Amino acid sequence: MTPFVRAATLSNYGEVATQVGLDGNAMVRRIGIDRRALDDPDLQISADSVVELLEASAQASGCETFGLRMAESRQLADFGAVSLLITHQATMRDALMTVVQYRQLLNPSLVVAVEEHGDVVVVREELLVSGRHDTRQAYELAIGVIYRLFRAVLGPRWRAQSVNFNHAPPSDLAIHRRVFGPICEFGSDFNGLTCSRADMDAPNPTADPILARHAERYVQTLPNADRQSLAQEAQKAIYLLMPVGEASIGRVAASLGLNERTLQRRLAAEGADFSDLLNRIRRDLTVRYVSNEGLPLARIAGLVGYVRQSSFNRWFAAEFGMSPSRWRAARSAAAPPSPALNRGGRQARPVSPERSSPQ
Repeated sequence: MTPFVRAATLSNYGEVATQVGLDGNAMVRRIGIDRRALDDPDLQISADSVVELLEASAQASGCETFGLRMAESRQLADFGAVSLLITHQATMRDALMTVVQYRQLLNPSLVVAVEEHGDVVVVREELLVSGRHDTRQAYELAIGVIYRLFRAVLGPRWRAQSVNFNHAPPSDLAIHRRVFGPICEFGSDFNGLTCSRADMDAPNPTADPILARHAERYVQTLPNADRQSLAQEAQKAIYLLMPVGEASIGRVAASLGLNERTLQRRLAAEGADFSDLLNRIRRDLTVRYVSNEGLPLARIAGLVGYVRQSSFNRWFAAEFGMSPSRWRAARSAAAPPSPALNRGGRQARPVSPERSSPQ
């Protein structure tokens, strides 16, 4: 079940569309999104439709960095009712944990995991979407927004140790370097960023504990502030545990504080099944990883929970009707998508980073 998200996810979509020569309203209509989504940040829209819109906009304009351009001008205020609570957290760690705690109010399709390895902290992001469309633009938007959050708390001079993307690099890295500096790693095992433990625990100079308490009391009064379906929580756990080979029903149940039987019973009550969730997420991740020609197939097998390449190949053939190498080759040979229309009803032309960049 693909979640719905606040239309705030599309904040400044129209402005970026205009910069790259697109008619934003026409693109929204083409995807089937309610036109009000560009004006009403609290309108609920399908996360899948957001992913589709971003990819279609990038393809139509020839702008490989469409999602990242949207992230570049995001502000904390775009987090809505939770923004004041985030602003006044004592440390970066507290601010990030606030995003995790209230993701149902911010973006239920986004999973953020924080993993610590000595002095290095890995902030990993996953999108709970169907996998029917490429997710390059959606991930660049999500990672760009989290990066902006770090800078809002730690100051504009802050830099991550690395910014990581599963997908291949764009043909021009100018926008990535402008936003992140020369620290981007493409074809990575995860989407997200790394930073130091000291960054996570650095005090927030703008924090005000009194305002934070007031903000939290207000947020707690909002509908669905803490309510998430068990199926959504199980999906989150599967996304986080699969790359480390631990997405078994027992491990997922334990991560949710349940036993296997209780997890199965409660999922069934929501009309969900663990095996179906597991296989759907494995399919979605596999499509994403195999589409990235920079990731070796042997590495992909491990990322979707298979110890042996042969086991992964058999599963892939049963699901997709061919071997992963043939599927990858067929995708690479596919014809490019047809262009969309610009504001004048003509084909939108590819846009260079220099021409479209805001001054």
